Amino acid sequence: MKLTFYGGAESVTGAQYMLETEEEKILIECGMKQGEDYCEKNNFEPLPYKPNEIKAVIITHAHIDHIGMLPRLFREGFRGEIYSTDPTKDFSELLLLDSADILRKEAEKHGEKPFYEEKDINSLMKNWKKMEYYQPFQIGKYKIEFKNAGHILGSASVIIEAENKKIVFSGDLGNSEPSIIKEKDYIKEADYALIESVYGSRIHEDADKRRDMLEDFVEEVINDEGTLLIPTFAMERTQELLFEFDNLIRKGRIPKVPIYLDSPLAIKLTTIYKKYRNYFREEIADKIKLGDDIFDFPGLDATLTHEESLKIDRDKGPKIIMAGSGMSQGGRILRHELNYLSDSKSGILFAGYQAEGSLGRQIQEGKNKVVIFGKEVEVKCKIKNIDGYSAHADQRELVNWAREMAQSVKIIFVTQGDKEAAEVLATKIKDELAIETKVPKPKEEVVI
Repeated sequence: MKLTFYGGAESVTGAQYMLETEEEKILIECGMKQGEDYCEKNNFEPLPYKPNEIKAVIITHAHIDHIGMLPRLFREGFRGEIYSTDPTKDFSELLLLDSADILRKEAEKHGEKPFYEEKDINSLMKNWKKMEYYQPFQIGKYKIEFKNAGHILGSASVIIEAENKKIVFSGDLGNSEPSIIKEKDYIKEADYALIESVYGSRIHEDADKRRDMLEDFVEEVINDEGTLLIPTFAMERTQELLFEFDNLIRKGRIPKVPIYLDSPLAIKLTTIYKKYRNYFREEIADKIKLGDDIFDFPGLDATLTHEESLKIDRDKGPKIIMAGSGMSQGGRILRHELNYLSDSKSGILFAGYQAEGSLGRQIQEGKNKVVIFGKEVEVKCKIKNIDGYSAHADQRELVNWAREMAQSVKIIFVTQGDKEAAEVLATKIKDELAIETKVPKPKEEVVI
């Protein structure tokens, strides 16, 4: 069996792994590479494989860096089936449709044609199969099972068995600190495994500390009569923060000011969350049964339309604005950053990973001036990072996930992280667990 790392090697984004026997090829993930641009230039290059030779695609979760190339794959000849959990399919359709317009603009910027359109997404979804956790299914000679990865609603780790070998793809693994969704599963037996490493070199704050940090920063900005900006990922991070604000407001821990959810995509995705409450932790489901709508609270204003969004600018008092995109690579957050980054009374909170080269990373790392919509903007506002709200496991949790399979696994391939983070995690696993590790190179082939 051969494994090829077409994406996700020495990179956080663009996950694509080909697994092939003599008879069949399947693709695990089909992600778009992101960074300085929403869609990097190399996404427009010819695909490194023939789409019509792929029997099926397995998707772990619905983030664009795991699904963003699927419509292109279909457009260029793939006619197999896509498999994921129920929520992942529902989320993916919304996210891909939202992405199509952004992609068109990115293509124009790169002097290219968009590599997919809405009609490709609509056709693709007809070939998409929904599967449950813990229910093995067969694709040719491959036996496949989804486990809960605990990253976002419906996210999965994938166990694949073929040719008397068992290989595990971690997908993105979730943060164990109390969350809306159920805790990730640990897998005890595998011959080979791929593990993500976004936070392979870092440790998150614990739940109480992150909540205190959020409370303190809100109070600091609001007491200065400023505006708090939160560039937020439309899925999971938005819902986690809504849940957190719901708790803080109901307990009187932060001032009552308007909180704007200025992201049409996040608003739509939140309705899908409400559809799949059986994926929530038991105590969260119980709260909802008792009448607490954890995604709505006094002072929250969800601005769906463009006109509603523009009205936020008329609110001159202290306020909180949550808007996409999470790395400030597009979306409504850019207009708000244009308005408030230069205001020393205001603040910006980063509650998630900022990819190298992204506008969010530039601000996070303290760049004095940034360019938004072609205009140079001074960064004078307060800046805060709270890693504990990340939906990704930190180094300690990643090592513990690997520990469970230490008695059986031959090699762990460390993927989906910046090169430095991947190498740090690989060394940590090797030293602490005595497991052979490897940080694969882009397009590297391995026979297993």
